[in-house]
Amino acid sequence: MRRLLVTGGAGFIGSNFVYFWKKKCPADLVVVLDALTYAGNIANLDAMKNVPGFEFVHGDILDTKLVERIFTDQGIDTLVHFAAESHVDRSIHGPDAFVRTNVTGTLSLLNAAKAAWLDRGSGIPHRFHHVSTDEVYGTLGPDDPPFSEETPYAPNSPYAASKAGSDHLVRAFHKTYGLVTTTSNCSNNYGPFQFPEKLIPLCIANILDGKSLPVYGDGRQIRDWLYVDDHNRGIELILEKGQAGETYNIGGSNECMNIEIVRLICDLTDLRFRERASLSEKFPKALPAAGRASRELISHVRDRAGHDQRYAIDARKIKTALGYHPKESFEAGIQKTVDWYLDHENWWRALMDTLCFSKT
Repeated sequence: MRRLLVTGGAGFIGSNFVYFWKKKCPADLVVVLDALTYAGNIANLDAMKNVPGFEFVHGDILDTKLVERIFTDQGIDTLVHFAAESHVDRSIHGPDAFVRTNVTGTLSLLNAAKAAWLDRGSGIPHRFHHVSTDEVYGTLGPDDPPFSEETPYAPNSPYAASKAGSDHLVRAFHKTYGLVTTTSNCSNNYGPFQFPEKLIPLCIANILDGKSLPVYGDGRQIRDWLYVDDHNRGIELILEKGQAGETYNIGGSNECMNIEIVRLICDLTDLRFRERASLSEKFPKALPAAGRASRELISHVRDRAGHDQRYAIDARKIKTALGYHPKESFEAGIQKTVDWYLDHENWWRALMDTLCFSKT
């Protein structure tokens, strides 16, 4: 039986991981630590309230003493570190918060883990798993091979630079102190509970409100899309079989241009309106409620500063070494995602007023 501390467990990927793990391992203890900043939403964990072996702690990863107490009081043997500032636009406008959370916050956790697992000589077999991003590798040209674990780091945004810094700290604590660590660098996630400033949920929400769908530049930026529970399957394999000190890239092998994603979401939403008459009453401002195409809402806006053109993940290492394979096709995953947002208006509606950015 594991005793996990999940940082950022009220966020998008973190909350999905909590549900995924408790379903797979109901006897394990899962403690969530989350500061509940703008992207941390306690409502994401509503279904966990009365689940045995689940606890929530409202706190900041920068509070090293608090983290140490959780380690000691709960006998934590596994830390899964999701907590991060993650929106590139926000990092361009305010990089300090990204360095504070992503770099200094990760250092705080590493110090707490080292104190609990190494300095006090507890002897507990342990694992510090750090969740990172493919953006640390920079950008790819149209014909470049996908990012592998050997690709040199070349971050192009303050967000990516802060995540690169945290990756290096995790590596250093393994090499210097012997802390048992692993790192995963994932491609773009999508699915339920994603904060509606990100491309896919923002497009869905704007379509349903009849608002424009601003697309950066020509929209031909390419991303590799990964359904969130396929990401969690990869983390599970790393925790179970991953080698200490190793990095594993987790990708969905679904390269697609942003403009194609937006068009697909438009078409899927239009199809759902034709299939479900009740949607026209529920979302009267949506163009398909009046028989019009959601694609009419697409508009092109000035490109983001330093916008990376292409990300793609080479996931051969995790597939070969750990037997990983994504289970969700992009076609099925995006349909599930659109349906989830159609059926959870109260969830995303409560968050829309907190948005500082409206571009995709």
